[in-house]
Amino acid sequence: MSSIPSLLRDRVAATPDAEAYRVPSGAGWTSLTWREVGERVRTLSLALAGLGAGPGTRMSILCSTRLEWILCDLAVLATGAATTTIYPSNTPAECAFVITDSGSTLVIAEDEDQVAKLRSVQKELPDVTHVVVIDGSPADDGWVVTLDSLAAREAEGDTEADTEGHYDAMVDAIAQDDLATLIYTSGTTGRPKGVELTHDNWLYAAGAVREIDLISPSDLHFLWLPLSHSFGKLLEVVMIDIGVPTAIDGRLDKIADNLGVLKPTVMAAAPRIFEKIHNTVVANMQREGGLKLRIFEWARRTGGRVVKARQRGAALPVTTRAEYALADRLVFAKLRERFGGRIRYFISGAAPLNQDVAEFFDAAGLTILEGYGLTESSAGSFLNRPESVKFGTVGPPLPGTEVRIAEDGEILIGGRGIMRGYHGLPEETAATLEDGWLRTGDIGELDEAGRLRITDRKKELIKTSGGKYVAPTYLEGRIKAACPYVSHVFVHGDRRNFVTALVTLDMDVVRPWAQAESLPTEAEALREHPRMRAEVEKAIKHVNEGEASYATVKKFAILAEDFSVETGELTASLKIKRKAVEERHGATLDSFYT
Repeated sequence: MSSIPSLLRDRVAATPDAEAYRVPSGAGWTSLTWREVGERVRTLSLALAGLGAGPGTRMSILCSTRLEWILCDLAVLATGAATTTIYPSNTPAECAFVITDSGSTLVIAEDEDQVAKLRSVQKELPDVTHVVVIDGSPADDGWVVTLDSLAAREAEGDTEADTEGHYDAMVDAIAQDDLATLIYTSGTTGRPKGVELTHDNWLYAAGAVREIDLISPSDLHFLWLPLSHSFGKLLEVVMIDIGVPTAIDGRLDKIADNLGVLKPTVMAAAPRIFEKIHNTVVANMQREGGLKLRIFEWARRTGGRVVKARQRGAALPVTTRAEYALADRLVFAKLRERFGGRIRYFISGAAPLNQDVAEFFDAAGLTILEGYGLTESSAGSFLNRPESVKFGTVGPPLPGTEVRIAEDGEILIGGRGIMRGYHGLPEETAATLEDGWLRTGDIGELDEAGRLRITDRKKELIKTSGGKYVAPTYLEGRIKAACPYVSHVFVHGDRRNFVTALVTLDMDVVRPWAQAESLPTEAEALREHPRMRAEVEKAIKHVNEGEASYATVKKFAILAEDFSVETGELTASLKIKRKAVEERHGATLDSFYT
């Protein structure tokens, strides 16, 4: 096949009656077969073609993760057009930038709130002919039309034979090197850039995942990740390629409930989700105290010994195996049940996963396969394999991906997954793509088995005024793992004479503890309370003990509000926007050094 729509067409032909997607419906879930998906995509693609979608055009999707996102994406691609992804959390100004920079002429918006954003900047969108709203009403001026009415008009139009022929002709005309997706970088280090990814980029990445036999049609995949992000988009294509049924619900507050109801076998997530689960479990046990806490701590130590022995390839003594079996029955089996009891493994990407958190989950029989890739490399470049997980690494490269380590330690990636370039930015493209190799901006090393270990971001390394380099994300991850009450940590110190940190609280975890301890339950009052500061300080001291003096955190402050996507301090994949944090909390950071 030469395109994503042709991949879908092949999937529909191969397994028409198999379950494709499962979506929330009332109090339950409703399934769609691949045949039904194919029919809906065909109808939508012809309707979008009637609005001007076609080869060389670009259509933006401004929507959270839901079935309609995937259907609209596939329909846009079937016309020969390319999809521009926009995070639903983006501000009106950010939306206007992406739409105009990409040259999008049509926007698919989720609801009235997203339409209102577009209305507020409509004068800045002269090339947008229509906004198609998924949940909403049409506008009198004709600028806004509904997805249902669009599809209904198309379905009532031509005969099925005519539409089938027209649809196939559009799909057959797509070349593998045609642009499929424009995904804008998160802007953690500057202006967002539109990453141009072709159909072949995605087909390669999906085929590489299939080749390592990671997932099969007998699995149930639970998808909640942002489809606007390259990680989510990769999962969309992988599941079509392999024919894996996927349950879709992008509501973060429903993840825990959905896991219990759906009982999936595979789920991908950003590290923050695993950190939050880990911290919640630890904090709950600490609040219980007494015998339950002692049993939990014993089980955790026992599991830790087992995991470390597995990592070394060492045999387990009979007594350790017996202790681990008991720990599993008393503690770990209950944790697995909270995730539905059928998880084969989790997949983690988009940011570094703390090794302590990874080992905790592995001890509980919930192995996390950490991977690595950039939007510029179609999201998937490296992945730990289930049979040979090595914590602290992101595994070996996927089949077809090449890797080199430059003299300064920068990771260079080559292969079919590498982007075509940055949209409209030839100089930036030339600086990033060097003789076919992608300069990742990450520092890393390969172990004896060819597995990649990421040590830090090249552009985010802190260089103190004493000339010493410090890896902030490494320290941040260790502090978060050492204190269950911490949500985010921001380590600072570039061109300063020592390292400091900003800490935010996970109030979902902290509040029950504060209530039990008769402490204030609001972050503003709690952050300065001696008990709260003592908990955070204990974690920082623990981390400092294993670091060189110049890399230790000397001062810290607890903030009243958590970092968030809405306030601009986090990307949609929950990574810290370092420049944004420094600008917003500059006064606090400066106060450390006065």
